[in-house]
Amino acid sequence: MKKLFFLLLPFIFQFQSRAFAQYADLYIMEDSLVATADSMYNAFIPELRQRYCEQFIKQLVRTLKTPKSYSYSFGKLDSLINIIQPEDKSFKIFNWVIVLSPVAIRYYGAIQMEGEQLKLYPLIDYTQELGNTGVEDSILTNGKWLGAIYYDILTRTTNGKNIYTLIGKNASSITTNMKILEPMYFTEKGPVFGAPVFNIPDKNINRFLLEYRKDVNVSMKWDKEYNAITFDRLISQMNDPSRKNTLVPTGQYDGLKWDNGKWNFVEDIIPVQVFQDGQAPTPQPLTPKE
Repeated sequence: MKKLFFLLLPFIFQFQSRAFAQYADLYIMEDSLVATADSMYNAFIPELRQRYCEQFIKQLVRTLKTPKSYSYSFGKLDSLINIIQPEDKSFKIFNWVIVLSPVAIRYYGAIQMEGEQLKLYPLIDYTQELGNTGVEDSILTNGKWLGAIYYDILTRTTNGKNIYTLIGKNASSITTNMKILEPMYFTEKGPVFGAPVFNIPDKNINRFLLEYRKDVNVSMKWDKEYNAITFDRLISQMNDPSRKNTLVPTGQYDGLKWDNGKWNFVEDIIPVQVFQDGQAPTPQPLTPKE
């Protein structure tokens, strides 16, 4: 085994040398991006964070204009900002958030399309302008975007068109957080956010939101075991579901399964035994041996 390794060693070095030569400029530019990103997050004065963020955006655009940037992995930068792709590898999303103060949180992003020539769509955070009404119904664009940090992309097809369901989180409100299912598709003008692909009782929506109390954890994720998006069911601690800052998980889980071109609601997708106050699990009684 050792002999084989030493025989292969020259080929390994040759491959690494070629890879470095191919991406040499990008290696150097990535190091500069990492340094700026560190300052963007950690500058003591909030105004400086914003300034470093603007510098980071300019550097990122310059880097993505470099040949071979789409196939470059950005392994070091990926530890500081979110970089995700769908299964078909047709685009990349570069995504980050800057916290200027507890009441000033701003999301940033850019979508790089596959190809040798740079095609880049900046994502402009429009969360504050959207307010609290109509967020689920709105059709948005990259210039008016419901800001979020995306952590997964699910690719589905409806009417011959790819719909990319982005799973993300927005924490820009003082009292609540939001988990977001954001359908996205592309037109000649660019990305469109929001689509009527949800089949949920008593709802006619273009995106699905779970808004809940700031200091609790709520799950929303793709679950391979159930072949569905699963999420916490929420309940108001004040018996008033309209007050989103009172919503907390019940310990039960609902879900959304893709069928016939839509995400279809499934109640109690993960079976959970619910006990009343004072109750405890009762084991199955044993059958006495004869």
